[in-house]
Amino acid sequence: MNLARLDLNLVVALRALLEERNVTRAGQRVGLSQPAMSAALARLRRHFDDDLLARVGGHYELTALGQVLLDRTSTAYDVLERLFASQADFDPARESREFKLVASDYAVSVFGTELARVVHEEAPGIRLRFAQTPPTVVDDTATLLSAVDGLLMPHGVISDFPATDLYDDRWVFLVADDHPSVEDRLTRQDLARLPWVTYQRTYDAPAVRQLGMLGVEPRVEVSVDSFQLLPLLVAGTRRIALIQARLARLMAPLAAVRVLDPPYEAVPLQEAMWWHPVHTHDAAHIWLRETAARVGRRLAETRADGEGPS
Repeated sequence: MNLARLDLNLVVALRALLEERNVTRAGQRVGLSQPAMSAALARLRRHFDDDLLARVGGHYELTALGQVLLDRTSTAYDVLERLFASQADFDPARESREFKLVASDYAVSVFGTELARVVHEEAPGIRLRFAQTPPTVVDDTATLLSAVDGLLMPHGVISDFPATDLYDDRWVFLVADDHPSVEDRLTRQDLARLPWVTYQRTYDAPAVRQLGMLGVEPRVEVSVDSFQLLPLLVAGTRRIALIQARLARLMAPLAAVRVLDPPYEAVPLQEAMWWHPVHTHDAAHIWLRETAARVGRRLAETRADGEGPS
């Protein structure tokens, strides 16, 4: 494919056509007349040798290739937008820009809130947008990172991309305040016999993989796509849940639960910000990474249990 022969404006037209599935609405969206958008569609059909949009009754539907291109075009558009937004110099006090970070609700609660506070104070024109970590993060990390500014995720899940360390954490267990069979400590037998509430994304569970190495197979009763919901699903039940200590400290006052240490030496958790190498030398991105690292260092000065300096 010779990119020099391609009109990159067609990426804009292609995205609008695939998302709107209507030539007139697509043209209005990107500021083109109906004849101009029809001409763009004709060029795209010749290039892909496919109709892309097929008329069914009184409306258009995507062809099989059009459906494939829908997600790819959105990613390509984001990459191009970030490419041409790159800057040699960046003044956070005067610039206006949005940064998109992919993170779990745990990372946003523990780290993202403090990052947002610092950005609010130091760079009033900067916007932060947090997006939920998708299930495909391990399968296609490069594509994900190319379309965002950063991914907040602990070490041990992905690799081979640049990262800056932020803060450490540790794993603890939650049980109900009035749990009928657990007093002030858990045993490995408790982990095997009691029902569990788990965070459902398996890639986020090095500590759960460690349990398998210890011969413990969690009996999962409830799984949920949110770390913050774990305490609420433990309170008033016989269930247990594995959760990060920093989040447990924030959430425990909101539910009738107790925080207990694991009955084994749990693997530590080192949170990091990962990015695609295409962002490495961008001045705005350098500022973002340095700010994140500074916030992380400040957070790391407090122990995960909140009982003094680390």
